[in-house]
Amino acid sequence: MRYSQLNLSGNRRIAVTRRSETYDLTSANSDLRSFGDVARVASVDGDSIDQIATSLLDEAETIERSTVDEHATVPVNASEVWAAGVTYEISEQAREEESSMPDIYLDVYDAERPELFFKSTPSRTVGHREAVGIRGDSAWNVPEPELGIVLYRGEIVGFTIGNDVSSRSIEGDNPLYLPQAKVYDRSCSLGPCVVTQDHVDDPRDLEMEMTIERDGEVVYEDATNTNQMVRSCEELVSYFTRHNAVPELSVLLTGTSLVPEEPFDLREGDQIDITIEEIGTLSNGVVSV
Repeated sequence: MRYSQLNLSGNRRIAVTRRSETYDLTSANSDLRSFGDVARVASVDGDSIDQIATSLLDEAETIERSTVDEHATVPVNASEVWAAGVTYEISEQAREEESSMPDIYLDVYDAERPELFFKSTPSRTVGHREAVGIRGDSAWNVPEPELGIVLYRGEIVGFTIGNDVSSRSIEGDNPLYLPQAKVYDRSCSLGPCVVTQDHVDDPRDLEMEMTIERDGEVVYEDATNTNQMVRSCEELVSYFTRHNAVPELSVLLTGTSLVPEEPFDLREGDQIDITIEEIGTLSNGVVSV
């Protein structure tokens, strides 16, 4: 089942899509206005998120999919978004090429411990059809399409799409500049929905593609599969949660293998579309911040 958070005339609502029908769960229970609300009730009742939603469908109003697409916001109010790096071979190669210290990326790719880093807060995260940001002090900015793991109290409950927008020129100058290359205004997008774990057959076998348009023309287009990840979702989550005070709701991005080659540089006005099989398409414009 697919869960979308909506903003309808200033009112927050949670919608669920099952097969070809979409339902407004908030119309059945006014206390449910977010994905986190549904996850919290499921945790208290000892049921799954889908069981809670299904129990309300007979009382919920149906809504048009076009309404969901137009009014969708960030699909999960994650207190923290983290990300994993160098989980695909092509990502390791790209990071080596950009860096003045390339060996450290090869070491991470082959190491037992993955690279995990803090990515975003709610105020820095945008949703479907909102604009991501590129830093005005960076000469090389790229999108990074990634499968996102949605966690409730450290447990995997679903998946979404993430765009880990990055300033490669800043990170390339020195790996210690990673926080500045990764964490800034509008540096992360999530969406368009959360698909619960039971409805993703295998998170490591999903087709992923990204298209970037500029002035109506395609300037980048490529595709891959999450089966190219060197680490499993469970392994990444295990390192994220160990010895760490994980918030109630969090998202862990799993790395990218679609890397636009230099000299490609995102520009204000570009349009980025990221599609992951079984989840949907996350669309974002680009602004300078």
